[in-house]
Amino acid sequence: MLVFFKPNLAFLSVPKTGSTAYELALRPRADVIFTKRVKHMTIGKYHAKFAPFLRETYGLTPERFAVIRDPIDHARSWYKYRSPDRMDRHNSTCHGGVSFDDFICDAISQFPSKAAGIGSQASFLSLGVGEIPMDHLFAYDRQDLLQQFLKDRFGESILPGQKNVSPDIEASLSPDVEAAFRAARPADFALYDRVTAAGGVLREFQST
Repeated sequence: MLVFFKPNLAFLSVPKTGSTAYELALRPRADVIFTKRVKHMTIGKYHAKFAPFLRETYGLTPERFAVIRDPIDHARSWYKYRSPDRMDRHNSTCHGGVSFDDFICDAISQFPSKAAGIGSQASFLSLGVGEIPMDHLFAYDRQDLLQQFLKDRFGESILPGQKNVSPDIEASLSPDVEAAFRAARPADFALYDRVTAAGGVLREFQST
């Protein structure tokens, strides 16, 4: 997570949404930088702990922005990232070469394996049902909107490089497993649909 005082922005880093590449591009301009275990601070923790600190200590109420990805593509990115094509099979977060169908079934099971623990974007970005305290939530596939937003706020183009690129491996999803995934993660799909229905960026929250 990054905080920028002059443009009054806070970047919430959702895993597997290109956040690392943007963080590296934006880091020289940041006034506060969270790395390692707190790099991916959820909006819940930010809202409860860090936002009051910024307001009370610096008189700042930054506008919050983040990126959300199509839930299937998000899971597919995790699948490729944790494949034996990229990491040692003995690594506990490597799925060992299972099919994408099996990976998804594991992810939505009651007790997913460590490899299939991919999290929920909706949980990361929300405080409760339908409560999304984000000023600007961009769709991953609308990089043009995000880059224009950053150019407007920073006065120059911010062009991220490639980072944590996953291997190009087959990862098709059967209709039955896709239906099960959608039924298991309705909030993730509903939030992504809200963002796309809004034209690629959701702006419903007003900072207070």
